[in-house]
Amino acid sequence: MSAPGEALTPSSYITHHLTNLTVGDGGFWTVHIDSLFFSVMTGLAFLWVFHSVAKKATSGVPGKLQCFVEIMVEFVDNSVKETFHGRNKLIAPLALTIFCWIMLMNIMDLIPIDFLPYPAQHWFGIPYLKVVATADVNIPMAMSLGVFALMIYYSIKVKGLGGFAKELALHPFNHPIMIPFNLLLEVVSLLAKPISLGMRLFGNMFAGEVVFILIAALMPWWAQWLGSVPWAIFHILIITIQAFVFMMLTIVYLSQAHEDNH
Repeated sequence: MSAPGEALTPSSYITHHLTNLTVGDGGFWTVHIDSLFFSVMTGLAFLWVFHSVAKKATSGVPGKLQCFVEIMVEFVDNSVKETFHGRNKLIAPLALTIFCWIMLMNIMDLIPIDFLPYPAQHWFGIPYLKVVATADVNIPMAMSLGVFALMIYYSIKVKGLGGFAKELALHPFNHPIMIPFNLLLEVVSLLAKPISLGMRLFGNMFAGEVVFILIAALMPWWAQWLGSVPWAIFHILIITIQAFVFMMLTIVYLSQAHEDNH
């Protein structure tokens, strides 16, 4: 870690911006303070904005913010209606929360690289600060594990424990002799869902952040924003698609959990 005022090499600059602010012994119980802070901050921002709009909603001519919120709600609601085939009042609010929350965390990637870490280090003595929570593997994987827990819960609730076990043991080959093969196939497929769900979001956001850092490391501080503009324009599409994909896969997985084929 360089002292304040000491110039960083391109390599150390990249390493510095990819390092989290942590508390712990460096092992399993290490906590990434910055990822937790920005994920909670964006989540609270989402709740505050939507709650405020809901309280002030009018049946007359809506304001711009109310129009935006209504568009988001309608978009997510239509996506749920087209994809989810069960009956569950939780799915639409969950999908809306996931989409908006991930979008807000992803949008943090559009903030210039040194805009927050520089004052945090030089004014407040905070050595590291990663502002993109979804570029930290712990946050996407925590969200995907939450979705996985809901998948298991509703699979057992809708199909029963016996029905869920039969789905794993007797699919795709409905014969007792094929149970070991079916279990291997179905368990691997089941576990792959949360892993791929979380790693897809993390991989795309981490790669985008690395590109921004590389651009910033190769340019003087006063021109960083100018060099990042072309990539930022393209990256807006990426952050939107990643939030949408995570939401849609969540809906699909929970829809499958509600299907009682036995």
